[in-house]
Amino acid sequence: MSPDKRLCSTRRGAWALSTALVAAMILAGATNHEVSAATKRKPAYQAQPDLRILSVSVSPEPYAAGFGSLDLAIEVELPKDLEDAMLLEVSSLISSPSKRSLRFLTNRQPVGAQPQGTPSSSSAQGTPSSAAAPQRIVVTLSWDGTDQTRQLVADGQYHYEVRAKLLGKGENGPRTQMVSWPKRGTIEVR
Repeated sequence: MSPDKRLCSTRRGAWALSTALVAAMILAGATNHEVSAATKRKPAYQAQPDLRILSVSVSPEPYAAGFGSLDLAIEVELPKDLEDAMLLEVSSLISSPSKRSLRFLTNRQPVGAQPQGTPSSSSAQGTPSSAAAPQRIVVTLSWDGTDQTRQLVADGQYHYEVRAKLLGKGENGPRTQMVSWPKRGTIEVR
């Protein structure tokens, strides 16, 4: 066989092989698509945990870095059934949109089951609420306007994310028992 005929038959063979390969890939892709569509389901509904962040209030608004501190007042609702010797950890991550300036703030304080007959909170009229009502705590986190390197942050908009955790006794220190859903917002620095 001449070299020209060999080259021609090789090209036809390569073309047939590549066509068969593409057809197989298309068929396999269709099957994978059908399989993946069948396995993709909507996520199951998740009930909100008993530990909740009710509100986050920022003051002063707008904030001037270097002139006092910015306070985040976080109102947290605790679960009705608390064990003794629990810790409430409230934390916030403040970051610039570019993530070049970050600051992590945290506060841990002990909370526990209240004795029977002791009201956990009061209503607006000043009368004690029922003992079955969940306890509410206001935690304040203060930010001095500096980033992770202790430099004053530049003017602009910053994002915050606040989380609350309940920690219980563990073998090697506190252990996370429950985590609230996060609350997010923005802070204007001028």
